[in-house]
Amino acid sequence: MSLAQWRDGDDAARAAFADELRRICHEVGFLTLVDHGIEPEFLDRYFAGLAEFFALPEDTKALIDKQQSRHFRGWERVGAELTGNRVDYREQLDLSTENEPYDANALPAYLRLDGPNQWLPDELLPGFHDLVNEYFARMGELADELMQILATGLKLPANTFATMFGEKPLSFAKLISYPPTPPGEAGVNSHHDAGFLTILAQNGVAGLQAESPDGQWIDVPPERGTFVVNLGEMLQSMTGNYYVATNHRVITEEARFSAAYFHGPDLRSSLAPLELADEFAEAVASSPRHRDAGFMAKRTELLAGEAGIGSTPVPVFGEQMWNYYVRSYPDMVRAYYPELV
Repeated sequence: MSLAQWRDGDDAARAAFADELRRICHEVGFLTLVDHGIEPEFLDRYFAGLAEFFALPEDTKALIDKQQSRHFRGWERVGAELTGNRVDYREQLDLSTENEPYDANALPAYLRLDGPNQWLPDELLPGFHDLVNEYFARMGELADELMQILATGLKLPANTFATMFGEKPLSFAKLISYPPTPPGEAGVNSHHDAGFLTILAQNGVAGLQAESPDGQWIDVPPERGTFVVNLGEMLQSMTGNYYVATNHRVITEEARFSAAYFHGPDLRSSLAPLELADEFAEAVASSPRHRDAGFMAKRTELLAGEAGIGSTPVPVFGEQMWNYYVRSYPDMVRAYYPELV
C-alpha cells in the first residue's frame, strides 16, 4: 500500500485508503507499505550500523548481555530466546522505550518491565546509539499515523488508540541477525506478535513467511525501501477479533538482518474490546477464523502440552508483555523474580 494516498489525497481518497487498510487488516493482517517517508538511504545506513554491531567480537557484545538486565534489554546469543517453547536461531539486540523504572518489587509484576536499555560505550561503536534512537523515533511516528488510519477505518475517532496509550507508552524493538536456519528449525518459530502493531524492515534477504487464512505459508518479499506491517494480539483483543494477529515465522537459507519495531502503550493500558459498529461485530460472528482466533499460550499452558496459539486474551497490556517474557525467557525470570515463578 502507498501511504501517499492518505497523506496527499482529498477526503474521499483518505477515506478509501482507510477502508482498504481496514479490509486488508481484517482479511489478511499482513501488508507491505511504500511511500512512507523513511528514505532508503537512511535504511541503508541503519542496516550498515546493524551489520557493524553484529560483527563485533562476542566478548564486546557481552558487555550488554541481556542476562544483566532485569528489564530484559540487551544483546543475546543465537538460541537464547524460545518461541512456542522451541529455540529460535537468531542473534539479537532488544531495546524498549526508556521509561523511568518502577521499584524492583513493584506489583503487578509487569510494571517491572519499564526501565533503561543497555548500550555499548560510544567509543566502541561511534554513532550507533544515536542511529538506533533515530530509527526508534521515526518508527514511532509512522506507527502513530497508522493507528489513526486503523481507527478511521473502524469508523472511530482518529485519536481513539492514541488516547488509550496512556502516560508511559512502552514500545520495543528487536535488531536481529539470522544465520542460515538449521534443517527442521526456524530463525524464529511461528508466532503472533504481542503488541499493537509491528513495523518490520528487511534487508534484501528472504526468509519471512506469513500464514494465509487457508493455512499456507507465503513468502514475504524483502523489497528495498518497503516496510512490512502486521498486527499484534493487543489490537486483536481491543477489536474483539475483528483485526486478528497473523501467524508468521522466519526460515532463511542465508545470513539475514531485520529490524522489528513493536508499537505499544502504557503497561497499565486496558485491552478490553472497544464498542464497534454492528457491521464489524457481525463480521466476526459470521467468520469462524475470526470468532475462534486464539492468543499465544502462556508458559504454564505450553508446559501442560496445550497448543501454541489457542489461549484466551488477558485484560491489561502489561500482562500480555509479562506473559511474553515468561514464555520466552523462563531462566531469566527465575533468576530475577524467583518468587513469581
